[in-house]
Amino acid sequence: MDWQVHRREAHRLNQTQEFLKQIVYGGNDGIVTTFAIVAGFAGAQADGVAQIGGMAVLVFGLANLFADAVSMGMGEFLSARSQHDLYRSRRASELREIQENPEQERMELFEILRQRGLPAGEADTAAGILSRHPEIMADLMMTYEFGMQDPDEESPVLNGLFTFGSFVMFGSIPLVPYFLMEPTQQTFFLSVVTTFSALVALGMLRWNATGERILRCVSETVSVGTVCAFVAFGVGWLVGG
Repeated sequence: MDWQVHRREAHRLNQTQEFLKQIVYGGNDGIVTTFAIVAGFAGAQADGVAQIGGMAVLVFGLANLFADAVSMGMGEFLSARSQHDLYRSRRASELREIQENPEQERMELFEILRQRGLPAGEADTAAGILSRHPEIMADLMMTYEFGMQDPDEESPVLNGLFTFGSFVMFGSIPLVPYFLMEPTQQTFFLSVVTTFSALVALGMLRWNATGERILRCVSETVSVGTVCAFVAFGVGWLVGG
């Protein structure tokens, strides 16, 4: 009973980590994409040539935000669906090969087990046993021959929705100051601060999801956003000037 409870808890944890991955990467792209609009307009205004109002920033920012969010959400959905279809197709093909050429497939599994470190005698015994269970054998071949994991526990719809929601939620953060204040230099600096805070929060989420070093997670996330912001600001400054 304790083992079953532990397994259910581990499964829920794995699901949470998977959705957290969608949140981190969707949110990072949302922040960078929207702040690029803000930074681009700020760069154009910097030389006093292009006087762009706050409404223009919001219109372009929101249009870009939702268009890219839908694109990313649908892309995540289609990618997951394609992965499911590819896995099922290859697994069905592997089952046919096991049925039509059982000895050849047994030898392939034997070699895989040898490469994984089993002695020849044990690998031969294990391959012989598994060859009598085609479903299990196919699963092992999918993992070790093709490097593919069973994606059935993932939901393409939920992955797409989490990506979309994260993109919109985090991507709207750079625009918040423009909802509350007139478009001035101070507004832009507040947008920089809120964007930086959001990137740090995403780095923390990435650290929680992956277990990597916290300094690396935060610094990489912030660095990517900073580079994109400078590029957008520079392009706006060149065009505006």
